[in-house]
Amino acid sequence: MQRIGPHFARIQPRLQARKYIDALTSDLVKRNGWSIAEYIGDRTPDRCQRLLNHAVWDTVAVMGEIRRFTVEGLDRAARGKGLRIGALDETGQQKKGQATAGVKRQHMGCAGRVENGINTVHLSYGREKIGHALIGARQWIPAEQIADPARAQTMGLPADLVFRTKGQLAIDILSDAYTDATVLDFVCGDEVYGNCTQLRSFLQDRRQGYVLRIPANFVLTLPSGSTLTCAQAVQQLANRTRRWEIRSAGAGSKGARWYAWAWIATTSPQHSVLIRRHLKTGELAFHYCYVPEGQLTTKALLIRAAGLRWPVEEDFEFSKDHFGLDQSQVRRYTAILRYTVLVMAALAICAVTAAGLRHQTDTQAPPPTKPNQPPPADPGQIPLTVPEVKRLHNATTRKTHPPDHAHHWSNWRRRQARSRWFHQRTRLTKDTEFAQVS
Repeated sequence: MQRIGPHFARIQPRLQARKYIDALTSDLVKRNGWSIAEYIGDRTPDRCQRLLNHAVWDTVAVMGEIRRFTVEGLDRAARGKGLRIGALDETGQQKKGQATAGVKRQHMGCAGRVENGINTVHLSYGREKIGHALIGARQWIPAEQIADPARAQTMGLPADLVFRTKGQLAIDILSDAYTDATVLDFVCGDEVYGNCTQLRSFLQDRRQGYVLRIPANFVLTLPSGSTLTCAQAVQQLANRTRRWEIRSAGAGSKGARWYAWAWIATTSPQHSVLIRRHLKTGELAFHYCYVPEGQLTTKALLIRAAGLRWPVEEDFEFSKDHFGLDQSQVRRYTAILRYTVLVMAALAICAVTAAGLRHQTDTQAPPPTKPNQPPPADPGQIPLTVPEVKRLHNATTRKTHPPDHAHHWSNWRRRQARSRWFHQRTRLTKDTEFAQVS
């Protein structure tokens, strides 16, 4: 909060932001204006709504401070070891109606089908075997909303906002990270970003290595000069068992993730294709790899980088389950971005804390080697994770409120529900009268 404080025009919004982040890290079931206001001790949700919608503070600058805090904290905990990965991905939030900025019927990964909602592109910074957190975000806005002045004004879209694809939004996020001198060994992403020629050219111009997923119909040019798709390349490798090597893509929630890997060279010495095959189902995944000239290139290094794309999914899971990333009940463009930034701050605090204490808590006793082996005298301590840090934080920061606080909010909710019911009944009555007259 000391770092982001100068980016607030007045002290009241800064103090409210601190309370808001504290509420996001609490054990609230739902994190909206009402529940957060009640948790932090406000009498109404007005201050919370003002913080997101009308208060004067530099949202982009605060995101930059969160990015620098995260990178510095994870690098300090890593002690110079492990890869530095920037993972790109988007996450969605289901919304009702058509008044929310960026809302559209589209495929929502959180729902697994086409739903009404919004999508935001994120960049996650991860240090191998240390930790990871979100450090950048840009909301995707459909072109038709930007082109409609009335809708754009209602949704609070900036006057200078132009349509950007998800790949172009990734370029904007990475540009901000490079401005802060963020160093990445590899940039990873799924087919949405691997298919973006503009993004690949941007990374190559900066001599930034990447391992990006590509579809099966991606066309390759082999050193011999012939061209074929990734799927055709796999057919040629089908009978060459020596070209496949079984390696782990890193530890997952159920242990090591073993796959069969093949590495194909292209006409460019800096580019190659890494193919991953599931050992049981035979499912294939293709990665287009770029390593700048003069840097070490091995199959093992690229496999490690490809296996480090999953932390961004874990960041989304943590942010939604523990900090309410998908619970923002706001509609305007700036409010959505500000809520996202505050959630990123809560995640960064817990992720950096867990990473910094990893060397102090990862002292568990070795597993037993014999059935009748007695338990050790010192069982050790479990390694801290983001949820564990959040639980310890809640145990030491229990809120105390005046005796009438809960009663006040109970009456306040009852009045709001009665007012909403009255307005709905009045609107239905007017609609019925208008229909009868017509």
